[in-house]
Amino acid sequence: MMISQLNELQKETFAQFKENIKDCKLIDSSDDYIVKWLVARNFDVDQAEKMLRRSLEWRRANRIDEIVEQWEPPVALVKYYPMGIIGNDKQSCPVWIVSFGNADWRGILQSVSKRDYMRYVCYMAEKSFHEMRKNALQTQKPVTYQTFIIDMDGLSMRQMSYRPFREVGIEGIKLSEANYPESLRRVFIINAPKAFTFVFSMVKPFLHQVTLDKISVFGFDKNEWSAALLKEIDADQLPVYYGGTMTDSNGDPKCSSKVCTGGEVPQSYYLEVVKPTPKKYMTSLALSSGSKKKLEYKIIQANSVLKWEFMTEEGDIGFGIHYIERNGERVDLVNNERIESNLIMEEGEVVCTRPVLYVVEFDNSYSYLRSKKIWYRIIIDLPSSTTPYEEFDRKQE
Repeated sequence: MMISQLNELQKETFAQFKENIKDCKLIDSSDDYIVKWLVARNFDVDQAEKMLRRSLEWRRANRIDEIVEQWEPPVALVKYYPMGIIGNDKQSCPVWIVSFGNADWRGILQSVSKRDYMRYVCYMAEKSFHEMRKNALQTQKPVTYQTFIIDMDGLSMRQMSYRPFREVGIEGIKLSEANYPESLRRVFIINAPKAFTFVFSMVKPFLHQVTLDKISVFGFDKNEWSAALLKEIDADQLPVYYGGTMTDSNGDPKCSSKVCTGGEVPQSYYLEVVKPTPKKYMTSLALSSGSKKKLEYKIIQANSVLKWEFMTEEGDIGFGIHYIERNGERVDLVNNERIESNLIMEEGEVVCTRPVLYVVEFDNSYSYLRSKKIWYRIIIDLPSSTTPYEEFDRKQE
């Protein structure tokens, strides 16, 4: 929804919302960007403000503003993650082609860490945002949406049944809905086989109704879906394969040199699976089946960096980070998710932008039979010092 489409009551609500967040440093200060947060929360001012502020905190903690310029994605993702911008639709919104069915999701997820995969999801979202801003400058009109063509041709249940893929898929949708609201103009899912019903049922509960209303699903009738695409996208902005007139320099109707179309990931890219071993400086922690452990860190200087490194001797472990506001409210920075730290040492960091209590949580509550032994090190780097310090938990739950 654009700001020009608001009714009188919605305009009043928008004015109140804009006043409430005037202290926020936004990546886009335009009204058309700000209204997205209201739409995502059905014009509930309090909920929209909470959503926006949490997203801004997430951006600062994970250094999202610098990700396109400063982060170098793993080669396996650059070469085999099956999506890219091919052109613009009739409203000057970027058009992404996602060769979903042709992707080797198993190979991709055996070639990169889960953390790098999720960071790449953010990287691509930020690239799209940069493209929208560029189009807005060129056309001198607001461009705050994008269009997706998701090609399911080649989809196999072998790929879809892979648990790590299902986990990152759901996590990616949650991340997008929480931090990039109302960014979709249209989504065309084409060449959808019967197996697609399984895929869609998996992700549908995590999509807002506003998003679902923008999705159109087509089978293998090319005349049907190409006609639908051409209503929204000019032919010169679409590859021949999708009903347009565009080819690459080699005459490829899919324009494979312009957009990554996936394909099988060579095993030479696979991460070496070497069982991690504890390092001398690590602390051990035993978690019984069905239990959790919380490590609390009182951050005394804003913009300190919390760094972690851990492994498990047997089996995966849940891991998450949140902080506690002065009013007692919990704010998640790293969503609790299961990490296969028995296969590879898990490492990462977040920026602690608030001088409050931060909590690192190890979670074995999903395991009813197996206890876990964890080896970990957590340090806090102060912004004004190169010397890290360590704090240990004060409370166990």
